[in-house]
Amino acid sequence: MPHAVDFNTVSTIGLESSPVAAALAGLRAHEARYFKNKYDHVFMVEPASNAKTTIDWVHRILKEERDIVISSHPLEATAFQVENIRIAYVFYDSGLSINVMYTVDDPSRRAVGFKLSEGMEVPVELASRFKFARQKSKLAGTIRGSYFAFKNEY
Repeated sequence: MPHAVDFNTVSTIGLESSPVAAALAGLRAHEARYFKNKYDHVFMVEPASNAKTTIDWVHRILKEERDIVISSHPLEATAFQVENIRIAYVFYDSGLSINVMYTVDDPSRRAVGFKLSEGMEVPVELASRFKFARQKSKLAGTIRGSYFAFKNEY
């Protein structure tokens, strides 16, 4: 059952099995606040078991673009469109969050983003390939992030 992410009262619902559940919940709330403020969009997530299509789409892009296979187990996901941007998020039990921002009409503005919850190690499959910049968040503490751009159609 999809549920709205509350960024005023951060909750670990759906993320309890993560060893960094509180930090991951803060990261998820951080993303929800961004989309509410920028696009007036309510950030809804659903259990991974109900979001297979979204997770498969994200994993396909990772595999085909950079030969990346994520070893962590997905807990929740969401997919939506704001303006001309198709967006998907997958939240993993390791504390990793992956998002795809896919402009429908402009192939030069498509990217995959990685965000690491505070307290988690950089996943082995990403460690040698990406440098992670730090960002402070009132909701999530210190977030480390990286990304790569792509132009293919998915």
